[in-house]
Formats: sequence, structure tokens, C-alpha cells
Amino acid sequence: MTHPTRIVIVDDHPMVAEGIESILETYDDIEVLATLCTGQAAIDRVEELAPDVILLDLNMPGMSGLSATEIILERRPNTKIVILTMHDNREYISSAMDHGARGYILKDVPTERIKEAIDTVMRGETFLCTGATAAISPSANDGREPLTSREQTILLELAQGRSNKEVAANLDISVRTVETHRKNIKRKLGISSTAGLTRYALEHGVLQGTGVNL
Repeated sequence: MTHPTRIVIVDDHPMVAEGIESILETYDDIEVLATLCTGQAAIDRVEELAPDVILLDLNMPGMSGLSATEIILERRPNTKIVILTMHDNREYISSAMDHGARGYILKDVPTERIKEAIDTVMRGETFLCTGATAAISPSANDGREPLTSREQTILLELAQGRSNKEVAANLDISVRTVETHRKNIKRKLGISSTAGLTRYALEHGVLQGTGVNL
């Protein structure tokens, strides 16, 4: 017998979180581990709780759901993130998928749709709210796939001449995670060398305000 799907709900509105929890607890194959009110709390407890799925709001105090998604996935890559929000804008949806979310659903959907989203991502598939399918093809104005906020942070570190090991220590992540981000940054920007990354950072103002002279 398989264990229930382990869920963490992250929303800064207690009534919303408690409402979703009460709905999900009616299903025998779901276990709600915790309801948290900030992205940072989710990051701090994700390894302890070890959820299968996190239902995550986008707009919360301190840290956005998008930034939290990236960092959570660095620590537990197998956790499935489903964004649960009121924002139905395609830019929000596209950005969420760029950051690693596996699902995107609106808070005003019928109860069964939340359960459907959980079941879908647990099968390894992507779940998008109605009309959002076109949003999963990210593109920037110049035709390049945009860097996520985490990738921008790592680009800044690399552009300042830091090694993968130094970046990993500064951001409290593994060297392998830095290497993966570095590979993705180079692929997205079409750049093959560290010197090219530094040049890109200079030309696009990434190093402005850092006090770094290159």
C-alpha cells in the first residue's frame, strides 16, 4: 500500500490555508503535514517535513513564491511545487513554470480541481489552469529564454570571478547545484565561456552598484 501524498500549504492568509487544509483532509490518500505563512518558513522546514507536494502562494511577505520555489527545489529537487494563487495573468504563469513549478491553479477553482492538480503532478505531469497552456513556452523580448532570479544571483557571483565552490558557500547550496545553474545560464544566454558571462553582466548592468571593477 502506497503512503498518502504528503502536502504542505504555504499561504500568508490563515483562513485560506485552513480552508484548503480542511478540503484536502477529506481525501484518504492525502496527508497535510503543515500550513506555513511565508516562503522562508517553507525553505527552513522543507527538509524536515519532506513533502511530496507544496501548494504555494505567489505573493507573501518577505520572499515571493517564485524565489521560494527555486530555493526549495535546490534543496529537494523531487518536491512538486503547485502555485495556488488569484493571479491568472499569463506572465505570472510563465514565470512560475520557468522557476520550476509543476502546476499553476487559481484559488477560486472547484475543490476537485485542487485534488486533480496534486494527482497530476504526482504522476510527473504538468497541471495548468484553464487557458494557460500557451504560457509554458517562455521567451524574452530578445528571443532568449529569461533568467530566473536565482540564475541572476548566480550570474552576479560568477561575473565577480568567484569559483563554483565559492558561490556554493556564499549561497548555502551544493557545488553540483551551482554547476547546474551555470550550465542553464550559458544555455539560455548562448554563452560558452566565463569571460562571456562577465561581459554579458557588464553590458546588461548586472554588476551595477556592486563596487566591482573588472
